[in-house]
Amino acid sequence: MKFENLRVVVTGASRYFGRALAVGFAHLGAEVYVSARTVEAAERTRTEVMGSARDRIHAFGCDLSKPAEIREFAARVGERTDRVDLLVNNGARWLDGMDLEAASDAEIVETIESTAGGTVLMVKHFLPLLRGSLRPDIVNMVAVRDAEGASAAAAGAAHEAFWAAKSAQAGFADILARRLRPSGVRVFSLFPPDFSTSDPRFAEWDGSNPDGIAPDEKLTTQALFECIVYAVEQPRDCFIRSFHFEPR
Repeated sequence: MKFENLRVVVTGASRYFGRALAVGFAHLGAEVYVSARTVEAAERTRTEVMGSARDRIHAFGCDLSKPAEIREFAARVGERTDRVDLLVNNGARWLDGMDLEAASDAEIVETIESTAGGTVLMVKHFLPLLRGSLRPDIVNMVAVRDAEGASAAAAGAAHEAFWAAKSAQAGFADILARRLRPSGVRVFSLFPPDFSTSDPRFAEWDGSNPDGIAPDEKLTTQALFECIVYAVEQPRDCFIRSFHFEPR
């Protein structure tokens, strides 16, 4: 149980990478506070976990485009613990399409608010709990910074508002890392291309492939998780600003 007593907050944890983070940290012994747009969605992540790790996952509803829900989420976590050791800003609104005019104003605003504004407000309202930790870390799942870092399929599928939100998130993470470093709060970001969303319930989470990785295989969920684990385990005088990955 290498992360026993670690307190972890993960947003956007109802599916894909957020769910994998929650399950992965819980199986390593951490207490994990997960959020999704609805508490029912977050609760599904908890109930699907096998074994005693299920009891270490705590589910909350939090729409990242709504400041009041972010404040409430932080307050409710604060009622359960006096500190947070790791905040993972994973939640983001995906918006399809290359036609700027095709998306409604409401969809564009929600996409930017949930990703950029949501990340800023999550950090703001969880900072008191992070400062209560002896090992505070913030992880931002930025994904690709712009279309040049993405696979052609991923770049073509995302709306301009999504890229605007991700660029804002990256800029925030950069200045945050500089300003929080003197206080001992480390901030680092992941910039992966399109990657596999393998589920930790299944065998592929183990990454076992006796024949090696095929040249066209995507970056795996487990590889990204292990990058976060690696960074969190580093001595406190080691500040890793970001992980940038090249598409295959």
